[in-house]
Amino acid sequence: MTVRSTTSTPDLSSKDPDWWRQAVIYQVYPRSFADADGDGLGDLRGVTQRLTHLAALGVDALWLSPFYPSELADGGYDVDDYRDVDPRLGTLDDFDAMAAEAHRLGLKVIVDLVPNHTSHRHAWFREALDAGPGSAARDRYVFRDGRGAHGELPPTDWQSVFGGSAWQRVPDGQWYLHLFAPQQPDLNWENEQVRADFRTTLRFWCDRGVDGFRVDVAHALVKDLTEPLRDLGSPELSGEAALTRFAPGTHPFYDRDEVHEVYRDWRKILDAYTPPRTAVAEAWVPGPRRVLYARPDELGQAFNFEYLQTGWDAAELREVITGSLADARAAGASATWVLSNHDVVRHATRLVLPPDTDTDAWLLSGGHAPAVDAAAGLRRARAATLLMLALPGSAYLYQGEELGLPEVADLPTEVLQDPIWEQTGHVRKGRDGCRVPLPWTTEGPSYGFGTGAAWLPQPPGFAAYAVQAQDGVAGSTLELYRTALRLRRKLLDGEALTWSDDVPAGVLRFDRSEGWRCVTNLSGRTVDLPAGEVLLSSAPLEDGRLGPDTTVWLGL
Repeated sequence: MTVRSTTSTPDLSSKDPDWWRQAVIYQVYPRSFADADGDGLGDLRGVTQRLTHLAALGVDALWLSPFYPSELADGGYDVDDYRDVDPRLGTLDDFDAMAAEAHRLGLKVIVDLVPNHTSHRHAWFREALDAGPGSAARDRYVFRDGRGAHGELPPTDWQSVFGGSAWQRVPDGQWYLHLFAPQQPDLNWENEQVRADFRTTLRFWCDRGVDGFRVDVAHALVKDLTEPLRDLGSPELSGEAALTRFAPGTHPFYDRDEVHEVYRDWRKILDAYTPPRTAVAEAWVPGPRRVLYARPDELGQAFNFEYLQTGWDAAELREVITGSLADARAAGASATWVLSNHDVVRHATRLVLPPDTDTDAWLLSGGHAPAVDAAAGLRRARAATLLMLALPGSAYLYQGEELGLPEVADLPTEVLQDPIWEQTGHVRKGRDGCRVPLPWTTEGPSYGFGTGAAWLPQPPGFAAYAVQAQDGVAGSTLELYRTALRLRRKLLDGEALTWSDDVPAGVLRFDRSEGWRCVTNLSGRTVDLPAGEVLLSSAPLEDGRLGPDTTVWLGL
C-alpha cells in the first residue's frame, strides 16, 4: 500500500508537553493482560514482557487499571494502599522496571487513581472502626447515625451503583456511605487530611516517572453533607442518568460544583513537573458538565461516554461527534473517543445488539437472547474503529479490541467475580465478560496468558483471536489496527474536520485539514466511493464500492 507523504508529523516524544492531545492510549487491565508467574492472575512482570506488543501496535501510551493492594472486591478498585503494588501482581521494583521498559520503547505510562473511596481494609478505615463515633478517624469517611427508633434504618434512601442501599451498618450502630460495594467506603473530601494524602499520592507516582493519571469516578468526590442529609425520593435519582433532573451542580453526591476545587489544586501539582503530567476524568455526566473537568486548569481531558453509548446510526454519531468537538474546543481541551473498556460489553458484540436490548437480560441469557452474529459484529467493530481513529483528539483502546475479541457472555455463574452479581441478588451478571484474560497463542491451558489456567475461563473460540493467529496475517484485525495506527501517525495534523453533506443516507463523510478523508457506510447497501486514493479500508471494497458496515480512509 502506498502512503501519501505529509507535510508535518506531530511530535509525540517526551519533549512535547501536549503529546496527549491526539495520542492513542491502550488500557491494560493488569489481572487479565499477561501472567508471568503462572498463578492464573496477570501481573506487572507479565505487562513488561508484553510491552513490545504495544510498541508494535503503534500506541503512544498505556493506561494501567489499578494494580494496588486490594481484596479484589471490585476488581482492584477497592484500594488498600495507594502507594504500593499488590503482592500478587508484583512489587514497586517491578513497577519501576515496567515503567522504565515502557519509556525505553517510547510509551507513556498512565496509572489509575481511585479517590472517591478506599477499601474497607485500608488502614484509615480500620482505624475509623476502632475509634468509634465522633472521632477524627471517622471524619475521613462519611459516617452517620441511622434513622428509626434505634437507628436501625439507613440515614438516607441513597442507592449504590452496584445495587441496594448505599449505606452499611457497623457493630456500634452507625452507618457508612458506599456509593459502590460495601467494601468501598466513600471518603469525606471535606476533610483536609484526605486532600493532603492524595496530594502525597500524586507526587509519589509523578516522582516515579508516571506520565499521567486516569481519575476514577471523578464526578463523585464531593458530597452535600449538610445536615440533615436529604432523601432523593426515588431509587432512580441515585444514578448518573438522573443528573438532568437536578439543577447543574446540585445533586447530593454527583457532579457538585465544589469538586472542581479539588482538580484545580491537583493541576498545580501536575504542572510542577517537566513535562506537566496529564490527567483524564472518568465523569459520567452530561457533555456541557463533562468538559468542566477537562479545562486546562483542572484535569485537561475527560472521557466522552456519549460517543461510546451512541448506537450504530449515522445521524446520531454525527451529532455526538460534532457536539463533542465543540465542547472540547470550548474547554481548551482535545476530544476523547472510546468504544470499549473494562466496564462495558465489548463493542465487537455490543454494536450488533438491537438498539433496545437490555444488556443485563442479554448477559443473563448467556448471550443467546438475542443471538449475536459474531462475523457481523467484528465487521462493524472494525468499521467503528477506523471511524474513531480518524477523528481529531485522543483515542482510548481497550486491551483485546485489537484482536477483535467479543464479549464472553456465557461465563458460568459460579466463576463470576464482579460484585454486581451478588449485590443485585443475581439480577445483573456484571462486567466479567469483558475482563476475560487475553489469548496470546493458539494453544496452551490459557492460550499463552500464563502457564496454567486463567482466573476467568477463556472460551475455546479465543484461539482464533490469539495474537499468534493474527500476527502478520493480511486482513486480520490485529494488522488492521497496526496499519491504522501507523497511518494515523503520518496523517495526523490539526484538530479539525469538515463534514460533507452531499452523501447517501446512512453514510458519514468528513475531510481532515491534512488532506485526507474518512467515509463510513452505516447503511445496509453498497454505495459509491468519492474520489481519492484508498489508504485503508476496514473490509474489502466491492468492485470499487463501499459495502455496508465499512470505513475507508482516502488520500485527497
